[in-house]
Amino acid sequence: MTITRGDFKLRLNQGEFTDSQIIVMLGENGTGKTTFIKMLAGSKLDIDEEGSQVHEIPQFSVSYKNQHMSNRKFEITVRDLIHRKIPNAYAEHQFVSDVMKPLKIEELMDKSFNKLSGGEKQRVALALCLGKSADIYLIDEPSAFLDSEQRIIASKVIKRFILQMKKAAFARFHNGYSLRSGMNLFLSRLNITFRRDPTNFRPRINKLDSMKDSDQKLAGCYYYLDD
Repeated sequence: MTITRGDFKLRLNQGEFTDSQIIVMLGENGTGKTTFIKMLAGSKLDIDEEGSQVHEIPQFSVSYKNQHMSNRKFEITVRDLIHRKIPNAYAEHQFVSDVMKPLKIEELMDKSFNKLSGGEKQRVALALCLGKSADIYLIDEPSAFLDSEQRIIASKVIKRFILQMKKAAFARFHNGYSLRSGMNLFLSRLNITFRRDPTNFRPRINKLDSMKDSDQKLAGCYYYLDD
């Protein structure tokens, strides 16, 4: 499948996905990640580069969170928006427990959506996306405007939801690192290693040049994280 937009051309090879699977798309700006997601969201016909063949994307029900949610204008409170967009999901205890509470949506409920910060709008947008019943969840830049802790929480919320609901998701990110890779890179620059305390499982800094410190540096494991 090929899609052309001016001088930009995106070629897609045939692939497959399954329930409870999250496909993450990483790459620099301008490489076609958002274009691909929009194609899935619209399920539109596409003409190849010669204009001789027509391909049709299989029809699925999709829930799409676009990357520009922070620019949307809703002259209502978050509570009204939630009740208008995802009333059924909000009535479910599991959705509130697994999505709303970790994203701290309750503390935003009586605020005007237009007066929320970019990060607050992002959290609401993610909740709205996951609150819709769909076969596929298309999540464009779920970490935009979020701080490091909120990004981790958002990622865990998406993972838990997709696994429990046995759905599929496509998540698009700008180039980045996994939590483990990012922490390892950051701590390697500081020349610090962390171990996990066997008693309370909290991270502890290793003494510089200790055996544990040296062993972890040799293994390239500056920080240990739970899955």
